[in-house]
Amino acid sequence: MSHTPPMVSGAKPVIGHLAEFFAAPERLIRRGHAEHGGLFSLDLPGRRAVVLLGQERNRFFYGETDKRLSIRVAYPFFDRMFAPEFYVFADPEEYRRQRGIVLSRFQGAQLDGYVAAIECETAKFIAQLGDQGEFNLVDELGPLVLRIAARCFLGPDFASRMDRDFFAEFRRFSGGMGFFLPDWLPLPRLIRSRRSRDRLRRAIGDMLRDRRRNPVRPADFLQTLAEARYENGARVPDLVLVNLVLLLTWAGHETTTGHIAWAVADLLGSPDDLRRAREDTKHLDRCLHETERLHPVAYIQARQAVEDFEMDGFTVPNGTLVFSAPCVSHRLPEEHERPDDYWPDRFEAGRRERAKLIGFGGGLHRCTGVHFAHLEMRIVISRLLSHFDLELLDGTPRPVRGMKTKWPASPCRVGYRSRKALSTVEPASILLRQLA
Repeated sequence: MSHTPPMVSGAKPVIGHLAEFFAAPERLIRRGHAEHGGLFSLDLPGRRAVVLLGQERNRFFYGETDKRLSIRVAYPFFDRMFAPEFYVFADPEEYRRQRGIVLSRFQGAQLDGYVAAIECETAKFIAQLGDQGEFNLVDELGPLVLRIAARCFLGPDFASRMDRDFFAEFRRFSGGMGFFLPDWLPLPRLIRSRRSRDRLRRAIGDMLRDRRRNPVRPADFLQTLAEARYENGARVPDLVLVNLVLLLTWAGHETTTGHIAWAVADLLGSPDDLRRAREDTKHLDRCLHETERLHPVAYIQARQAVEDFEMDGFTVPNGTLVFSAPCVSHRLPEEHERPDDYWPDRFEAGRRERAKLIGFGGGLHRCTGVHFAHLEMRIVISRLLSHFDLELLDGTPRPVRGMKTKWPASPCRVGYRSRKALSTVEPASILLRQLA
């Protein structure tokens, strides 16, 4: 007779593992792996959860999404941040319809249109820094990433009017995240998130309507959305379009800010890889993959079982919350040589090693803008390295604590000084061809 997966030690009366899950989720999951391997249970108030670790179980996790596993019921907080029946939270057919609207804008030659915007915003950022000084990685790179996203998705006019207030608006909007925060709870962070959502929706809606009155040619991302229709010819509702822009801008800044900050910190902690990344964009690409492995910003991903399924001789019942944990899977010693070392050369082997990475998700629900994100990170970092000598001022950074997007914790400052001679850094057109 099959049994449910074994329970991790340390559950407390009534609250189970909830306190530790919020305070130190990676530590809890690592203990589960040490005790039971790649499949085990957590005790969360009112429900059972299981964690899947390792490449084969991750393949099941992503492959069974929209089948035996549901993404929409696993993230209840996205309903309040966006809308029910929106994008990944819609039924599979509606998700495919909405995904089709934006997917073509992140593929092949379409990426070429974003290069100039990324270069322009990066050049302005570098010019504002001056010849020497110091800055906190997240505090400065976060607004830069958001300006790039806004310029690419909303147009140059919008980007030129942006300031740090817009970055703060998105941080307030991000406060709506939380697995166990019911909508009726009058927490200040939830109230602020809803108000920010409404302000952002109004601004984006006004821009879409303005584009219909005053179209631009050739059509950019926002113009394409303003004119979007489904395959059957029906016009895409404005709320869907507004939420698509909001999602792409928010998600891009939330993940890319953390990833680019970690990538810079990792390079500064490895002088040889820093030198090679300055000289060879292929090595910079390997460094970005290694940062994704060591510091996945989306460190836990969730689904919910919508029917019973068997795994490793155990039964996972319908209704179970199912977690994948890149923060631990990426460092399993049985799957990754030198798992805790920063060693970008592991990716010289190519696709075999990259296939183990799930920092941007997997399967049909893999991040739609992953190629855009890599292009952005490569351009921004290569330009920073070409213009400045950089050094970490606060030692090796640590991730923020608790159930939060895993950005480097503050302070995470770098000192910089203008380089007397520019390094040989390949132009963006070459970066783009290599990425494709």
